[in-house]
Amino acid sequence: MAKQSTYDADSISILEGLEAVRKRPGMYIGSVSTKGLNHLVYEIVDNAVDEHLAGACDLIQVTLEKDGSATVEDNGRGVPVGRHAKGISAARIVYTTLHAGGKFDDSAYKTSGGLHGVGSSVVNALSTYMDVQISRDGAIHHDRYEQGKPVIELVDGLLPVIGKTKKTGTKVNFLPDPTIFEKTRFREDEIKSRLHETAYLNPKLTIIFTDKRKSPEEQITYHEPDGILGFIKELNHSKETIHEPVFFKGEADGIEVEVAFQYVNEFHENVLGFCNNIYNAEGGTHLTGFKTTFTTLMNQYARELGILKEKDANFTGADVRNGMTAIVSIKHPDPRFEGQTKTKLDNQDAAKATGKVTSDEVTRFFDRNLETLKKVLSCAEKAAKIRKTEERAKTNLLTKQKYSFDSNGKLANCESKNPEECEVFIVEGDSAGGSAKTARNRRTQAILPIRGKILNVEKASIDKVLANAEIKTMINSFNCGFLEGYGNDFDISKLRYNKIIIMTDADVDGAHIDTLLLTFFYRFMPELINQGHVYIATPPLYKVVPKKGEGEYLYDDKALEDYRKKHTSGTFTLQRYKGLGEMDPDQLWETTLNPETRILKQVEIEDARLATEVTAMLMGTDVPPRREFIYTHANEAEIDA
Repeated sequence: MAKQSTYDADSISILEGLEAVRKRPGMYIGSVSTKGLNHLVYEIVDNAVDEHLAGACDLIQVTLEKDGSATVEDNGRGVPVGRHAKGISAARIVYTTLHAGGKFDDSAYKTSGGLHGVGSSVVNALSTYMDVQISRDGAIHHDRYEQGKPVIELVDGLLPVIGKTKKTGTKVNFLPDPTIFEKTRFREDEIKSRLHETAYLNPKLTIIFTDKRKSPEEQITYHEPDGILGFIKELNHSKETIHEPVFFKGEADGIEVEVAFQYVNEFHENVLGFCNNIYNAEGGTHLTGFKTTFTTLMNQYARELGILKEKDANFTGADVRNGMTAIVSIKHPDPRFEGQTKTKLDNQDAAKATGKVTSDEVTRFFDRNLETLKKVLSCAEKAAKIRKTEERAKTNLLTKQKYSFDSNGKLANCESKNPEECEVFIVEGDSAGGSAKTARNRRTQAILPIRGKILNVEKASIDKVLANAEIKTMINSFNCGFLEGYGNDFDISKLRYNKIIIMTDADVDGAHIDTLLLTFFYRFMPELINQGHVYIATPPLYKVVPKKGEGEYLYDDKALEDYRKKHTSGTFTLQRYKGLGEMDPDQLWETTLNPETRILKQVEIEDARLATEVTAMLMGTDVPPRREFIYTHANEAEIDA
């Protein structure tokens, strides 16, 4: 008789191992692109930072080794090496078991960023090897793994000791697995930016970054004793500031709150939120608490000083934050985030705590600094005047166009009214627009051709932005408004299309248009990017047709190079597409429009500091740094999916 299959604990023991991570790495680190690769370093660094938050570590060393591996070393307590209840060393469990760690127990860590307990084990699973040395209790304990599997035998269930030491801490060296990642070269600019950000958020921590891949090797020490006050100064270093930066901190309901802000003579707000050192790209309750309270206080002060008369309406939140750069950093014992990516904080008590500390400390500061208060309120006054003018202009402009823009030849809308299944392609030029209109799926795909290059919003005032025909058409088409506080406030729930896809030629002009559009979204509709609605289409550069067999599309020069290695010259014909307009509708559908076959790259913002800095530099008026940036990064230019 055949053995009956059983479904018991033995059947699913594999889930304790790390095969699931290797099969579905994107679930754990977001992607297998350079972004996901760098994320491996952040996971190990975050563990070391958690040791710092526990008061046990003040030095972290991050080294990119010559052989392509990375080493992260800290002087914390060292991962526990004693015997766990499972009968083996606790360290072995930490590095081989998902959801194993000390962060589920409040007694070990008061606050922590890596609460899911997956960090170290995931890095282990996605590495060719991981080598661990733990200095603890006078001894150096050693462990090693290959593709997540231990290769060192335990001695009576414990890690072997390879030396004596008076130090404590953990040293992890790992080499990313090239069978999993598209590229295995860490991108140092992003890692340096993240480490610098971490140093600003932890003023008593020193981080030493070394890149041994360069000749001569690069070493930078990040230590920012001014904390987020220094962070603000750096964000605004090239801007015309209106007053000295303001810093305050406090605690409410067991939540530590730190805030720094400064106003600049620009029409932007840049308010960044962090919880337990993690950047919250989509904001969350801590930012809501700060913004709401700050707006209320500014309106109270404006009435007390007679800036707002009895009959005047209050300043809006956007008025009050006109020109504001702010950082809100909280330490929360039990943070809840919307989604694994931790981009939006969800704790209601965070809003309450941030609001209370802001109310107490901002009142205390402005009561003593009347001149600074007047400067801040003058920014709000200026914004309110512009807003009221624009609201009147825009009411006329938008109401007129709301009914006519569908028929003016610009937007070819789709039939479906369900935003979830709808997508709009922003297409460069009328010729590509014509092909796209013919080729598309009319039910779910809308086409919006734009003529030429849209306005560079980085250098333009708000009235010029709103006067630009292409921008007005986009605002109307998306139906979700823009930039809080302009009568037509941004409301993402009203977004007409789930996907906004930029579809331009694969040349320099196309790349420039991509950048102009992304700058517009980043400055005026950042939520579109933060919530994953913005994509870039990837049209092919070539079509190769062999004498025998099917033709295929190639999307970059490397793919052509690989094809040429496998096919001798003269055995195939090569077509180069200079622009989308050269494709007939069938080709355009097959390569760029068809959801089954197209390649879309999702636009993401992971690093707030770097995004703000690079946008201002690339799209601003200062030419030398832009030129230097382009020269430096020309060979590695890519957009991560």
